[in-house]
Amino acid sequence: MDVRSKLIPTLLAHIQKDELLRPGDRVGVAVSGGADSVALLLLLLELRKKLGIVLSVVHFNHKLRGKASDADEKFVAKLAAKHNLEFHSTSVEVAQKAKKERANLEDTARRARYDYFRSLVDSGIYTRIAVAHTADDQAETVLAHILRGTGLAGLGGIHPVAGPVFRPLLAIRRAELRDYLRHKKQNWREDATNRDTKRLRARIRKKLLPLLEKQFQRAIVEHLSTLAELAREGEAFLEALAEERMAEAILQDDGPLRIALGDLFDKRVEKGFNTEFAENTGGREKKEAATALSKRLVRQIVARIKPRQGQLGANHVDAVIELARNGQNGGSLSLPGGVEVRKERDALLFRATASARWDVADPAADEFHYTIDVTRGSQDVPVPELRCVFRLRVIDWPSNRAETNKREMVLDRERLRAPLVLRNWRPGDRLRPSGHQNAHKLKRLLNEKHVSRWKREGWPVLTSGGVLVWARGFPVAADFAADERTRSGIVIIEEQI
Repeated sequence: MDVRSKLIPTLLAHIQKDELLRPGDRVGVAVSGGADSVALLLLLLELRKKLGIVLSVVHFNHKLRGKASDADEKFVAKLAAKHNLEFHSTSVEVAQKAKKERANLEDTARRARYDYFRSLVDSGIYTRIAVAHTADDQAETVLAHILRGTGLAGLGGIHPVAGPVFRPLLAIRRAELRDYLRHKKQNWREDATNRDTKRLRARIRKKLLPLLEKQFQRAIVEHLSTLAELAREGEAFLEALAEERMAEAILQDDGPLRIALGDLFDKRVEKGFNTEFAENTGGREKKEAATALSKRLVRQIVARIKPRQGQLGANHVDAVIELARNGQNGGSLSLPGGVEVRKERDALLFRATASARWDVADPAADEFHYTIDVTRGSQDVPVPELRCVFRLRVIDWPSNRAETNKREMVLDRERLRAPLVLRNWRPGDRLRPSGHQNAHKLKRLLNEKHVSRWKREGWPVLTSGGVLVWARGFPVAADFAADERTRSGIVIIEEQI
């Protein structure tokens, strides 16, 4: 049996079994010019009638190898024209992009390439993008992750499907594809950087895998591919379990994301930590399982809210768990990706932020100052810093006797003095809310209401002639509250925008 007779039915069965394609799909084949991607294009050309798909060619020029990169692009364009296929390409100076972003070159190249693929799908040009990763690529990836240090997710290696991108060759060896191209008398381009053993991936490809195949296990590539598949299945199950737990445990009200410590840890296991039950093997196993789920919850929370790229390592997750277990109230950590976590009493609070600002005030953060002229009547004061609008409504007081019990929420308009200013609270601000005998620092009042340090950033207050007369969540200042002498009052309504 020649290599073509073996590959074609194998690939067709794989695509149909896993439902990678459907009739009518417009498929862009990502062709770099290398042997694997060229073989993928030719294989799909042979199968397109049976699959009922429309093929085109996609090329991404990383501009990393000068004239050689441009020659790759010309080769792929010529190959597309030979088979009367549409050709879409773009180029990005990846080295400059990586330098500007202070990022890893290979990671920058991968992100730029897949951003381009997604843009083609989002624009409606394609419904799917086929990429030519092989069983050898999968084995190399798993080994690279093991050598760098990884968990279950890393053992999963390359996923067969990632959004609109699919990889139909993950069960096929690289050597088989080259034999197929020779059978078809089709040439390809060679990337010299693939032979540069200064790179970990090239060392694994040229040295480690051949050594393992020759001296340890001839089927090492197949075994590593199977390991990756099993790891992905286990990871998917545990992720689903954690997502279900997170949906029940997470609280968020336009502020930090909050999880109670009792929900982060398995309460039943925590309760038994100091018992004889916890000392036996079963107890240890349950404790380890609970900790594993707690760590997974931390990872999911950070992944949900992080505003930028950043790799959350095992040491970061361990630090969050240690903060939750033994950290002091108010203790905090900064995590990769622009995420901060703080321990507040019996909970952890997570938020996305551009910079760490826990106890040192950032003068530019959440500051605002709006002067109001209530002689003009009711006014709306938009505060984009808080994504809300404050509606100051002038009312007759009392409009009827039933409303006099609301006086603690109404300012006496006649007692207010210019300048009337709506601003963020500042350290040292004091307020004597209606019903209180003495004035207190607003910081103390916020602490008594259990308002976290995050939520109080940008907390709105109203001053009259420099005196605090209102603060969000509190009765108005006693000296400015409406009473039986009041004829005109002001109420403050906050609405999100």
